Amino acid sequence: MALVLIRGGGDLASGVALRLHRSRFKVLVSELAQPLAVRRLVSFAQAVYDGSIRVEGCVGRRIADLSDTSFAARIMAKAQIPVLIDPNGDAVRYYHPDVVVDARMLKQDAPRAAGPARLLIGLGPGFVAGINCDAVIETNRGISMGRVLWEGSAEPNTRVPEIVAGHGTERVLRAPCDGLVVAHAGIGERLEFGQVIAEVGGQPVTAPFKGVLRGLIHPGFEVRRGFKIGDADPRLDPRLCAQVSDKALAVAGGVLEAILSSFRIDGRPPAYGPGKSRMHSRKEITWLQRNQSV
Repeated sequence: MALVLIRGGGDLASGVALRLHRSRFKVLVSELAQPLAVRRLVSFAQAVYDGSIRVEGCVGRRIADLSDTSFAARIMAKAQIPVLIDPNGDAVRYYHPDVVVDARMLKQDAPRAAGPARLLIGLGPGFVAGINCDAVIETNRGISMGRVLWEGSAEPNTRVPEIVAGHGTERVLRAPCDGLVVAHAGIGERLEFGQVIAEVGGQPVTAPFKGVLRGLIHPGFEVRRGFKIGDADPRLDPRLCAQVSDKALAVAGGVLEAILSSFRIDGRPPAYGPGKSRMHSRKEITWLQRNQSV
C-alpha cells in the first residue's frame, strides 16, 4: 500500500489522515514545532505538545527526530500515525512517500514540494493543478466541496465561515490585540453569553453567544491582532468538539479518490491522474473492453 505524507496536522488535514488510515494506507503527518491548530481535540498536531493524541480512536504519536525512520515504521506497524516535527519540509527526502498531501491551508500560492513523490495533492486556495501540484481538492463549502480538480484551481478564500444555527462570522474568535494567549475555558466547555474564554495581551475574549467552545489555540502563543484563536459553536453538544467534521471527511474523500484514480489498482490502469485526461485513452478503452466482467 502507498505511503502518504500529509503536510499539516490541523482539523482538515487530520480528517484526511484518519480516512486514509482507515482505508489501510500508511500515513505520516508532519507539523511545525509549535502547531497553530484550533480544533485541537481532532488535530493530530496536538501530539507535538502532548506526545500523543487519539482522534476518533486513532492514535497519533510524536516523532521529535525526523531522521528516525525506524521509529516511524514501528509506530505504523502498530496501526498508529507518526506525527513528525518538520518545520522545513524535509520529511519528503527522508521517507520517500508515494503521495504528498499539502494540507497546511496556507490559502496563498505555495511552492511545489521537492522530492520524488508520484502524486502531489493540494487542499484549497493557493494550489493550481499542473503548476504547483497534480490535483487540487476543493475545500470551500457548497456543491463542489471535496471535488478533485485535475485542471485549474480551487475557489478563492471567502473568509466567511459556515452559518451554524444562525451564527456565522461571530463564531470565529479573534485576538483583540497583539499579545500572549491565556486560556480561561477548555475545549468542549459550555459557554454563556459574555463569558471570558481567553485573554490576549490582558484583553478579554468573550463568548459571542451561548454554546460550547469547539476549539482554542494552544495557550502561550504570541499572536497579532485579528489572528484566529478559537471557534465557538451554538449547538449545545460537547461531543461535536471531538468529532471530525463533515467538511474534513468530504475533503478526505476527494484525496482518496485522487489517489485511487491515479494509481494502478488490482491490475487495472489508472482512470486519470497527473498529465492524463479525465477521458480514457484508446489503449485504456481497449483494455477495459477486454477485461469487462459483465
